[in-house]
Amino acid sequence: MESLVILFTETLGKYVSREVVIFLISLMPLLELRGGLLAASLLNVPILKAIPICIIGNIIPIPFILLFIRHIFRWMKNFKVFRGLVEKLENRAMKKSDQVSNSEFVGLMLFVGIPIPGTGAWTGSLIASLLEMDVKKAVIAELCGIVMATIIMSILSYGLLGTILH
Repeated sequence: MESLVILFTETLGKYVSREVVIFLISLMPLLELRGGLLAASLLNVPILKAIPICIIGNIIPIPFILLFIRHIFRWMKNFKVFRGLVEKLENRAMKKSDQVSNSEFVGLMLFVGIPIPGTGAWTGSLIASLLEMDVKKAVIAELCGIVMATIIMSILSYGLLGTILH
């Protein structure tokens, strides 16, 4: 993930402000808030400025994924060219769904909040949608997870990693 963050930071940083860079990185699947906070640290954006930008960027996709992804996937499956991709995404998400399905709220919160590869709000939203979780419950669990991830990644990016990288 670090190499992707550095690539986007260096590439986008030539064209837009540091704040826009971290916002865009926070919107992206795989990178999300974790990558946004890492980028903010690398770009020397103050933590109190970076946190709200990263949180907003990470939150924006959640309702769209929760409300529309099943419909979009169903539509995409009508086209042979997309069918394999959709099935791969669904299978990948469902393999991770065991971590969420047993105790939906806490499971989803921890899935989104613990910053390890393959977890986060994008995948959490996909899993919640495929499991047909209550949207309000899923949003609240994901928001709690984002707060958890923010705390963990702030410590890692600005504390531990911040002292190593600067």
